[in-house]
Amino acid sequence: MFSTVLAGVWGDALTQAFGPLAVYYAIAAIGLNIHFGYTGLLNFGQVGFMLVGAYGLGFGITTWDLPWFMAIGLGLLLAAVLGVILGLPTLRLRADYLAIVTIASSEIVRLLGRSNVFKDYTGGAEGLSGWSGWFQDHTPWQNTFYSFGPITYTKMQVFVVVFGWLTVALLVLMVHLLMRSPWGRVLKAIREDEDAARALGKNAYSYKMQALLLGGVIGGIAGMFAAVSNGTVQPDFYVPNVTFFTWTILILGGAARVFSPVVGAILFWFMLTIAEGLLRIVEESDALPKSLLSPTDIGDFRYMLMGASLMLLLIFRPQGIFGDRAEMALDDH
Repeated sequence: MFSTVLAGVWGDALTQAFGPLAVYYAIAAIGLNIHFGYTGLLNFGQVGFMLVGAYGLGFGITTWDLPWFMAIGLGLLLAAVLGVILGLPTLRLRADYLAIVTIASSEIVRLLGRSNVFKDYTGGAEGLSGWSGWFQDHTPWQNTFYSFGPITYTKMQVFVVVFGWLTVALLVLMVHLLMRSPWGRVLKAIREDEDAARALGKNAYSYKMQALLLGGVIGGIAGMFAAVSNGTVQPDFYVPNVTFFTWTILILGGAARVFSPVVGAILFWFMLTIAEGLLRIVEESDALPKSLLSPTDIGDFRYMLMGASLMLLLIFRPQGIFGDRAEMALDDH
């Protein structure tokens, strides 16, 4: 009986580790890695790029009845526009100004999206729904559920997982090629010493703007995958916690490494799900008094365990699992 329960926890953890959540968080972390890992930009509002990307896809289909590829283009365009709006007044200033502006702007976008002023476009607090029929109609998988060993997904989850991980692979390859190019080497130089990069004749402001736009557009792609996975664009889904989870994923894998966001996303959701499953087993077995661990406490306790693990990682390996301390130590920023 106990082994069956553990097998179920293991299956749930693997399902989350390679499922839609890991997909769009990995994509969002790839964008954040361009911002922080390679350029040194403190973006605390990656979820804002995700939200405008999702909205572009959602109301491009529902309100303007655009073809799906044009709606995707609209989402990418809105993410780029948000990057310009954020970058113009802040990128010439210290890094902490960008952090303040990005976290505030992501909340502004979310609150505008859920307000009644733009309800005809954004759906207000209810969000946009009923637009994902195209993806359901065109998925090549027709069965309701698909199982791969202990992993089980619905047909729409399979759609997101397959095309999502393909997108992740393409983005990883793109980032790998870009960071080995002269453009990528300039970004790293700006991260290490912006004044020295300027002294060599490089326009640091222009390069930082390009990095902000590229990482923001990738964040918009993550938001679109989240919208397709959820079947709706719900503004209250895109809260600041999403950005903080993305930062955790990046730190866990190690900044300034191409595969780190991917491995970080897989490990993050695997560990979080394992922690929840084991805590639930402990709670149901009455091994601890209800005053210490009740069913309503499990969600909070798993984040506490994850936070403690992250603290230990920062103490003993601040560059993350795959990071190089000589190149990028988080305590240097």
